[in-house]
Amino acid sequence: MREASPAERAVIVQIDFGSDAIAEQLDEVRLLALSAGAEIAGEVCARRSSPDPATFAGKGKVQEIAAFVAASAAQLVIFNHQLSPAQERNLERAIGCRVLDRTRLILDIFAQRAQSAAGKLQVELAQLDHLATRLVRGWTHLERQKGGIGLRGPGEKQLETDRRLLGVRVKLLRERLARLERQRGVQRKARLRSEVLSVSLVGYTNAGKSTLFNALTHAGAYAADQLFATLDTSSRRLWLPEAGNIVISDTVGFIRDLPHTLVAAFHATLEATAQADLLLHVVDSASPARELQIAEVDKTLAAIGAAAVPQILLMNKADLTGLPAAVERDEYGRIRRIRVSARSGEGLPLLRDALAETALAKARDARLPSSRTAMPATADNAGTALDPVSFL
Repeated sequence: MREASPAERAVIVQIDFGSDAIAEQLDEVRLLALSAGAEIAGEVCARRSSPDPATFAGKGKVQEIAAFVAASAAQLVIFNHQLSPAQERNLERAIGCRVLDRTRLILDIFAQRAQSAAGKLQVELAQLDHLATRLVRGWTHLERQKGGIGLRGPGEKQLETDRRLLGVRVKLLRERLARLERQRGVQRKARLRSEVLSVSLVGYTNAGKSTLFNALTHAGAYAADQLFATLDTSSRRLWLPEAGNIVISDTVGFIRDLPHTLVAAFHATLEATAQADLLLHVVDSASPARELQIAEVDKTLAAIGAAAVPQILLMNKADLTGLPAAVERDEYGRIRRIRVSARSGEGLPLLRDALAETALAKARDARLPSSRTAMPATADNAGTALDPVSFL
């Protein structure tokens, strides 16, 4: 992971189009900027009824941003919105420095955090997919013929050359990812044949998934109080005395307005979440925006075909809310919510009991005795690592 540059001072721009969660959105983009390695020089906020087609923020507000950038000696402006290529170009000309939108900011964080080979390939594919729109619509300076000694030839424009080379690279990345996906498919089939319960931790970024994963499996996965602290998904076996082994996978956190290029690039890996037997939806119960975050995660799960997977809400960080650990069931006796604290360990026995209950129900439904999935708890299989699955 590259070090943050203290000289990379950034001004954050947030436009309010009538949202009820503007304060939470500002908090989130601050964390995104810090996670990307920026030093926040200040913020510029405005209210509009709709985006300006040319500059998104409007001529007067852009002049205010330019003055603020000059006064604060900032080198970067971050819009907490998705900008068109033309808007980015117009803003950079008017402000006199680089302009990043929300999508490019998230892509930059992902590029810094990806560690596995598959994760790096998927991030690069997402970046190239995003860059392709800039080649077509934004790079008007490349609409010229090649010329000069040794460069004259069939008359191919520089833009066409860049687009062709980009297409070749994208094709190569997709082929490599397809091979990795076939390998993951073999691993998933092996787990299905073993009838072992497969559990995926999902949730909004920074909800505490990796902390919970470590508390359950002692995996030692990287966990930090920052957005997208880890991208590469890890899977571990967890031994439950009542039900035997289950498989738990730690996944990357979702976020509001997750870039479509990321969802498309990671689609093959995201499908693994849709094939899980159970989703533990980890929620930061101390966050004032928790209901909005739950809705965003559910929306993303629906987009990747995981809406039908059974789900239990895990209300994490109970130590910050002052509420005791508890299990909440619906009118049919099914577990609906569990309140825990991954950091303090409060409520984790209740979670293990819930997982054992689900594993036993899966074994009964498959008409297989639970002993078929059981393995003695030894140093060799308690919390043992499976082949890593990248990103999700």
